[in-house]
Amino acid sequence: MFDVKKVEMEWGGKTLTLETGQIARQADGAVLATLGETVVLCAVTAAKSVREGQDFFPLTVHYQEKFSAAGRIPGGFFKRERGATEKETLTSRLIDRPLRPLFPEGFYNEVNVICQVLSYDGETEPDMVAMVAASAALTISGVPFMGPIGAARVGYKDGEYSLNPSMADVEEGDLDLVVAATGDAVMMVESEAKELSEEVMLGGVLFAHEEIKKVVGGIIDLAEQAAKDPWEIDLSDNTGDMKKDLKKLIGKDIEKAYKITDKSKRSDALNEARAKAKEHYADQDGQTQMTAGKVMKKLEAEIVRGAILKDGQRIDGRKTNEVRQIESIVGFLPRTHGSALFTRGETQAICTTTLGTKDAEQMIDGLNGLTYTNFMLHYNFPPYSVGEVGRFGMPGRREIGHGKLAWRALHPVLPTQDDFPYTIRILSDITESNGSSSMATICGGCLSMMDAGVPIERPVSGIAMGLILEGKDFAVLSDILGDEDHLGDMDFKVAGSEKGITTMQMDIKIAGITEEIFKAALTQAKEGRAHILGEMTKALGTSRTEMSAHAPRIETMQIDKAKIRDIIGTGGKVIREIVAETGAKVDIDDEGLIKISSSDGAQIDAAKAWIEGIVEEAEVGKIYNGKVVNLVDFGAFVNFMGGKDGLVHVSEIKNERVEKVADELSEGQEVKVKVLEIDPRGKVRLSMRVVDQETGEELEDTRPPREPRGDRGPRRGRGGGEGGGRRGRGNRNDDRRDGGDKGGDKGGKDGGDAGLPDFLTND
Repeated sequence: MFDVKKVEMEWGGKTLTLETGQIARQADGAVLATLGETVVLCAVTAAKSVREGQDFFPLTVHYQEKFSAAGRIPGGFFKRERGATEKETLTSRLIDRPLRPLFPEGFYNEVNVICQVLSYDGETEPDMVAMVAASAALTISGVPFMGPIGAARVGYKDGEYSLNPSMADVEEGDLDLVVAATGDAVMMVESEAKELSEEVMLGGVLFAHEEIKKVVGGIIDLAEQAAKDPWEIDLSDNTGDMKKDLKKLIGKDIEKAYKITDKSKRSDALNEARAKAKEHYADQDGQTQMTAGKVMKKLEAEIVRGAILKDGQRIDGRKTNEVRQIESIVGFLPRTHGSALFTRGETQAICTTTLGTKDAEQMIDGLNGLTYTNFMLHYNFPPYSVGEVGRFGMPGRREIGHGKLAWRALHPVLPTQDDFPYTIRILSDITESNGSSSMATICGGCLSMMDAGVPIERPVSGIAMGLILEGKDFAVLSDILGDEDHLGDMDFKVAGSEKGITTMQMDIKIAGITEEIFKAALTQAKEGRAHILGEMTKALGTSRTEMSAHAPRIETMQIDKAKIRDIIGTGGKVIREIVAETGAKVDIDDEGLIKISSSDGAQIDAAKAWIEGIVEEAEVGKIYNGKVVNLVDFGAFVNFMGGKDGLVHVSEIKNERVEKVADELSEGQEVKVKVLEIDPRGKVRLSMRVVDQETGEELEDTRPPREPRGDRGPRRGRGGGEGGGRRGRGNRNDDRRDGGDKGGDKGGKDGGDAGLPDFLTND
């Protein structure tokens, strides 16, 4: 029934299996890829015809993680997979970026690539398996695809590279690098690094490429067994004569337009040239008019690229390694915790940093279970930033991708939670865009964190590099404009501190770049980053030592784990009381780490003192402030440190005799007490009479010393004389329980008084 074709190979110490012919047989191409016990199914379908009026390549990639793959049921109210998560969106982009350039120019049939994670072993990350499966499915589908590609993740620890490490290993190491490549050249790079050098980053890319070649060979072996017949399509270019006509008609206009440095004016001049061309072909059919529009784009690219390669002349007149003018302002907004306005040429970002408590951490429900992150970066790109009318609302794939790139750049320099126990959120609103707004987000986001008082290790800057490649001639461009991005061959973004690179991302529109180009781009990017860092430090060189008055303060304290239950109390009663009474927010973890937060320092101090009182051990001879919590006939119970109560016996309230406790004390009254004794069971005996209730100073004890325990009377005095009165009983809560209460007659009284000091008798 099934005509199964399979290829197996050893890759990174595990078996990689590529299989087709059993599942999703109605798709143009379907491959089940297995690495370890992680399994991903990728199915590819393509439209057999081009939609009328289509003038671009509609490739769509969907990556989906099934919770059942990890033996989990989705959390939340809806118990099924919903819309794409951030990770799924980012992985979809990751797969799309190296595939798109490998479809032939002029191929406009709609292509759909769907990757579904069916099994996850908790160790082998499925995103790399999905990229391999997508490449293999396209290669055997018959769709015109100039692949295959392979993909690999690289880690770096203790000077050694590792292939496809688990995310746990990545977090312990210094590098998370993802590379996609053909057998001949690198197509895509995505990374996060802990301030590594250009040499280490390049070494990681080359290491990945060598491993990728093995995968490419495996996909070719599968294609030799199972590939469908290639599509017969006519992609011949018959527009040579039209290009000559357009060059003669509007070539000079385009050249003049691209010498205008102002983006808005340049756009108006180009629109006039396009309108002139459209009018020239107004009497032609719709297909011819559409073709003329495509040819004009090619003509624009030819003119711009030729000027750069021949004369080093860029659109705005800069040199190839020159960065546009930079202006940075911090403390831009009055009520935010930290803010910055970063402007580079015609690209501008308002970045704000907000500090929160642990409650503000983001909960993420994924294949690995529930996880939490205390650092978020959200990027917004409203249509007015490019002078256009467009959709305004929820972020799309592009916004999520740009935000994650900036997140990767700043994450490695953040302080640890022990040093800075805050949740951090950076918001980037792009207000102007002509060139890389994600790099503006990195620079502005870094400044806003420093303005908020986040003690980052070192400032981080970012720069976008471009490439013009014609044959063996190439030019690397620093700080590319939007038009240079559209008309160029590469978008290469690098961010880092003065110490090293924190993130690197590369996308190309050609069939790969060489090691020589990669090295040149890294070297030029390093110079550009250093220049931008210098401009940023003019606004703010280091993090502020004082946080905004509007930001919450967080103080931490560590307690013995055995005391956690005392802080929380039965059903959370104690911790709720602390929060309600002090106004501070209190969080405690299983290890006894307590975080106390409030924008009012007095509230933090009050909560901290309360907690210290609960966990502190009472000290004999020490004087404490206390509050009367209960009155009894024989004295008063006083809460004197957190949750600890002690007894002030009626004899320890004053030096003179007290007939009735309620005459001297009332519940809620604040008093000062001295700890006299702590018995083996933890019961505490307190005294008020030896403490000045006004000043809290200790007073000299003028009371005669207690008689030795052996000279006391019997534990309970009984009536032994005339009348044989009632048995005298000592107070069970009084340490002087050896003495009895007054008897009903002289005999009983004598027996009871035998165990008490003289001044407590009625004689």
